[in-house]
Amino acid sequence: MTIPTVERSDGANAPSTPLKLALPKGRLQDGVLQLLGDAGVSVTLGGRAYRPTVTLENTEAKLLKPQNVVEMLSVGARDVGFAGADWALEKRASLVELLDTRLNPVRIVAAAPRERLNADGGLPTRGLGGRRLVVASEYAQVAKAWIERSGLDATVLRTYGATEVFPPEDADLIVDNTSTGSTLQANGLVIVDEVLRSSTRLFASEAAASDPAKRARLDQLVMLLVSVLDARSRVMLELNVSPKDLDRLLDVLPCMRQPTISPLRGEGGFAVRAAVPKADVATLVPRLKELGGADICISTVSQLVS
Repeated sequence: MTIPTVERSDGANAPSTPLKLALPKGRLQDGVLQLLGDAGVSVTLGGRAYRPTVTLENTEAKLLKPQNVVEMLSVGARDVGFAGADWALEKRASLVELLDTRLNPVRIVAAAPRERLNADGGLPTRGLGGRRLVVASEYAQVAKAWIERSGLDATVLRTYGATEVFPPEDADLIVDNTSTGSTLQANGLVIVDEVLRSSTRLFASEAAASDPAKRARLDQLVMLLVSVLDARSRVMLELNVSPKDLDRLLDVLPCMRQPTISPLRGEGGFAVRAAVPKADVATLVPRLKELGGADICISTVSQLVS
């Protein structure tokens, strides 16, 4: 990755200031490190686990909880970092979103014990004994906004993990994240509303995004990550086809722009190569065979730069 330089007073070029990268701890970490690794950016945790080394030149990395990543970016202590969109909303942070990696998709939901629901499956308007409803959540601001939208008379009990254990004794319902819903179900909770959806995003601080030298490096990082994400959704398809079948085969062949077409030896036809959506392969290959495709070969790709 080329590092931008700045002009010194003596006329020589000097490296730009280090890019300060925040990497997430916890459930987001594995997916982010794998994504970076597939993009050619190696991250070594080593003995100083909170300050890993990365193979991006002139870059300083630190491991932080996702909510702290958002906070550090918001105050400009970090230039770029990975965190969930849920925490960016919760912290009401002023950030620049560079990329939705679509990793770690979760839903923020409202859930309650079944016995606390009305006969129609809705939430009661009041708590036991006529008191205000108590909503337990790590996402205090998100929960308050949802309460207001829902027209409930409720107060928020801020939690610090294991939110699902609060009902029914200490809360009437919760606002929490879930990927499969299994933890909620295991604790006797029923989802009553979806508050928002979240995934791992790459954010930049406003200062870094507006700095020309740093923005150039951020754009290069985004390009590398997008090349991996695009490659994960596609496969490389290669086949041979006769001249008479070429046009009708190309009519049904999906590709990023245009397929690569090369003549076969002896004018026996053409070799066709295209990166096609992985989800289409099961129906596409039989169709291409019907249209005269032969010697069909499918392989994985690690990166695609359009």
